[in-house]
Amino acid sequence: MRTDLELLNEWIQPKSRVLDLGCGPGELLEHLIGNKEVQGYGLEIDPENLNLCIEKGIPVLDQNIDEGLENFGDQSFDLVVMTHALQQFRRPDLLLDEMLRIGKECIITFPNFGHWRNRIHLGIKGHMPVSEFLPYNWYDTPNIHFCTFNDFERLCQEKGIKIMRWAAVDGHLKDHWWIRAMPNLFSETAIFHVSR
Repeated sequence: MRTDLELLNEWIQPKSRVLDLGCGPGELLEHLIGNKEVQGYGLEIDPENLNLCIEKGIPVLDQNIDEGLENFGDQSFDLVVMTHALQQFRRPDLLLDEMLRIGKECIITFPNFGHWRNRIHLGIKGHMPVSEFLPYNWYDTPNIHFCTFNDFERLCQEKGIKIMRWAAVDGHLKDHWWIRAMPNLFSETAIFHVSR
């Protein structure tokens, strides 16, 4: 399992009801259902990932999250998870509201575009960086909202959302003291556990 998903696994309670938005091939849900006895569901739009989830026996719905989550009732899940996808939606601020409407808590991970390498690359070379972690050109990237660690913290403050805990990790998804000290500058991935 990916290192970031291992960290999320530590934060997720056994036997909870979990909705994974943009669940991909279902790696996290497969682990949680098999090892933590969660009641897990995924939403995915990619046909290949949908088929992989179905082959694994993971309950998954073919649903475009940008079109809304009205088909889920208030507080119908203990936890809503979204990994490395928030920056790909038209209105991440409204999506966060919806996540906290249908889930008591949320765990969200996203690439921190404020990372020092991105800043230097843009400042010196004058064009958007392409890296192993963000392997897209500016014109073909699925990322439409470039968000930093500080941006997300500020959004939570503006919306009165409680940050229960956070983690900031490097490109190998490892935690270091210097990343914790200055997460907006040194983290490549931001991880937030939030509630109302």
